[in-house]
Amino acid sequence: MRAFTVIMTLFVASLLSGATAVAQEGHPLKGSWIGTWGPSKTHSEDLLMVLNWDGKAITGMINPGTDNIPIKSATLMPDTWSVHFEAAAKDTTYTFDGKIENLAMHNRSITGTWKSPKESGKFNVQRQ
Repeated sequence: MRAFTVIMTLFVASLLSGATAVAQEGHPLKGSWIGTWGPSKTHSEDLLMVLNWDGKAITGMINPGTDNIPIKSATLMPDTWSVHFEAAAKDTTYTFDGKIENLAMHNRSITGTWKSPKESGKFNVQRQ
């Protein structure tokens, strides 16, 4: 009977430690985010954001590749789970303001608005 108790205790402990590991996934913005951005629902483009957290700052890239836009600054306001990004392309600067939705989910999303000196619109990305 004692062996059964030891086995059950180890089994329950392993389940609890696994649940703790899943709950600790790091900074809420870290990861790859895929979605769309554009001036209207009928005219939008694909959007890829790759964000990182180095322990001090949020860094990243918008649409990595030949048309990449480095993120110059990023701020997360945890009291409202709002985010602010500023990114500089070759000839223009973009500003993104949004809010994290479904924070507890792995595939959380950010919905908000973006603007440049020439135009503005909405964006929506979901973490992959």
